[in-house]
Amino acid sequence: MVPRSDESVFNKDDLFLFGQETTYRLYNKLGAHLAPGKPGTCRFSVWAPNARLVTVTGDFNSWNTVSHPLQPLGKSGIWSGVYSGVSKGSLYKYHIFSQFHDYEIEKADPFAFHSEIAPGTASVIWDLEFPWNDQSWMSTRSSRNNLAAPISIYEVHLGSWKRKNSSNTGYFNYREIAPLLAQYVSELGFTHIELLPVMEHPFYGSWGYQTTGYFAPTSRYGTPQDFMFFIDYMHNHDIGVLLDWVPSHFSSDSHALSFFDGTHLYEHADPRKGIHPDWNSCIFNYGRHEVVSFLISSALFWLDKYHADGLRVDAVASMLYNDYSRKTGEWVPNRYGGRENLEAIGFLRKLNEEVYKNHPDVQTIAEESTSWPMVSRPTYTGGLGFGLKWDMGWMHDTLDYLQKDPARRKYHQNKLTFRQLYSGSENFILPLSHDEAVHGKGSLFQKMAGDDWQKFANLRLLFGQMYGLNGKKLLFMGAEFGQRREWNHELSLDWQLLQDHCHTGIMKWLTDLNHIYRLEPALHELDCDDRGFTWIDCNDADQSIVAFLRKPAGSGSLIMGIANFTPVPRRDYRLGVPRHGFWQEILNSDASEYGGSGWGNFGGVWSTAEPWHDQPATVNLTLPPLAIVYFKNESQQT
Repeated sequence: MVPRSDESVFNKDDLFLFGQETTYRLYNKLGAHLAPGKPGTCRFSVWAPNARLVTVTGDFNSWNTVSHPLQPLGKSGIWSGVYSGVSKGSLYKYHIFSQFHDYEIEKADPFAFHSEIAPGTASVIWDLEFPWNDQSWMSTRSSRNNLAAPISIYEVHLGSWKRKNSSNTGYFNYREIAPLLAQYVSELGFTHIELLPVMEHPFYGSWGYQTTGYFAPTSRYGTPQDFMFFIDYMHNHDIGVLLDWVPSHFSSDSHALSFFDGTHLYEHADPRKGIHPDWNSCIFNYGRHEVVSFLISSALFWLDKYHADGLRVDAVASMLYNDYSRKTGEWVPNRYGGRENLEAIGFLRKLNEEVYKNHPDVQTIAEESTSWPMVSRPTYTGGLGFGLKWDMGWMHDTLDYLQKDPARRKYHQNKLTFRQLYSGSENFILPLSHDEAVHGKGSLFQKMAGDDWQKFANLRLLFGQMYGLNGKKLLFMGAEFGQRREWNHELSLDWQLLQDHCHTGIMKWLTDLNHIYRLEPALHELDCDDRGFTWIDCNDADQSIVAFLRKPAGSGSLIMGIANFTPVPRRDYRLGVPRHGFWQEILNSDASEYGGSGWGNFGGVWSTAEPWHDQPATVNLTLPPLAIVYFKNESQQT
C-alpha cells in the first residue's frame, strides 16, 4: 500500500525550521493526526533520520510490518504518510528498519496523544477535542500565579492519594478523583496542586519520573479528555494545577525513545554523557536542535492543550553539571574544560523564554539542589529564567534541626537562621516534598524528635515556621494529617488516622495556616522579596527561640511570629516590637483544638513604651512549649 502525498502538511519552511531548532509546536504535525472531515483517515509522521524504511503497524493491519510504509520528506529525517481504514482508538507503532547493523525494532510514537494501558506499550490514535469551561480561571490566572499572590501547593501522587477500596486495589480515574481531591484541597485551603508526573510511564513504581510519553497523560487513570476534565474541574473550584515534568532524563525501555532508529537519536552516544548513573536512564542530547524542539514542544503542549498552570522541572541540578553523580574519569568536560553542561544551560534558558513568551501567566519551577546562581532570574540578566526555585537547603536544615533532641538544639540555631542570608537571592518555594517521605527516610511525623506528644507538637511547629518564613509553600500529601508511616505508592494514604484527635488537630492547624496565609498580605505579598521578612531576635539560642516580623508591600497590618523549639513553656518572655498598641494572638499551634496543651496569651497583649531589641516598644509574652504563636498588629502608630 502506498500512502497519499503529505506535501501539503509539511512545506519546505517546516522542514527547514525543524532542523534549525526554531519551531516549538511539533505536536501539531508529528505523530498521528486524524484528518478533519475525513473519517477513517490518519496522517502518521515520525522523525527517524537514520532509518532506511519506516512503516506503520497496528491493529488496523493485523500488525503487518510492511504493508503501510511511510515516505521520507527530503533530507529532514521525517517519514510521513496518510492512510485510510484507521479510527480513533486504533493501536499502532512504527516499525523502523535502520540503515545500520540490520537493526529493526517497533517503537511507540514519541508524539502520541494517548497510550495503551500498561503493560501494553502501543500508541493509540486519539484527538484532543474538549469543551473547556474554565474561562473565568484562565482570564484571572495571572493574579493567582504571580509572585505577590499566596501560593500554597499540595503535592499529589494520583495513584496512591486514595484508592477505591480498603484492599488498596483499583485506581480512581481522572474524572472520579477530581471532585474528591478538589473538595479536600479546597477545605484545606491550598491554592494549587502539583501532580507527580502524569506523563505516560511504563513502570508505576517510577512515580512517573521514567517518562516514555511526553505528549500523553498516563492511561492508567483514563483518556486525554478525562485528564482535561480533571484540570477543568480544578480550575472551576479555584485550584491551580502544576505538572511535574522531566526533561532531565528518560526511560531506557526498548519501545520508547532510546536508540530510536538504530542510533542514539535523542540521547548522547557516549555513556559518560548519555546515561544517568543514579537512575540508569538516558540523558537527552541538548546540543541537538531537534531534541530541544521536541522538549520545548512538550512543555508548551501541556500549557497549550491541557491548560496547566505551571511546570515543575525535575532534577535541574543533574542537567547543569557534567560531573553530577560521577567520579573522576566518568564525565566529559565542556569545551572550556569546565564541569558545566553548556548545552543544557542553553536549553533551560530557551525553555523558559518560550514558556513565558507564550504563557506569561504561568510559572516554571526548578527543583535545583545546588548553589547555582540566578536560577529564578531572567535570562537577559544571565539567569536561567525560572519563575521559582525549590529551597532544598531550608528543607534539609530544618528537618535536621527538628530531629535533634530539644536539649541539643541550642547548639544548632544556625540551622534555623542560615537561610535568611540567601533568601532574597532567588524566588523560593519552601518544599516538604515526596522525596522526604520515602526510601527509608520515614514520614515527616517519624522524623520529629521525642515521644508522640512531642512529635505532634514538633510537626505543628514545623508547619507554623514554614508558613511564617518568606517563600511559597509546598507540602506532600499525607503530611497534612501527620501520616505515621512513610509513603508507599502501592497503598492509599492512612485515612483512618483521621479518627484520632491529634491527627485531625494537625489538619485543622494546617487549614488555619493556609487561611491566614491567604488572608494576610504581610504573609504573602513579599514572599520573594527580602523586605517582607526581618528577624526581631534570632540570637536566643540558649532557649531555642526565634522571633520574626512579616510586612506587606504597602502600609497595613504586621504579623509577628515567635517559635519556641523546646518543650519548656516561657512566661513573661520580653520581646521588642516595631509598633505600639495591641498585638492580637491570631494563631497558636499549642491550642487545644490542634492537640496542644493550651498555653497562650488570652487573645493578645498590649505593648509598653519601652525600647527593646532595637524596637520602640515591648511586649511580654507567654510562649507555649514546642509551639509557634502568631500576633497581628493593625495600628499605624509608630
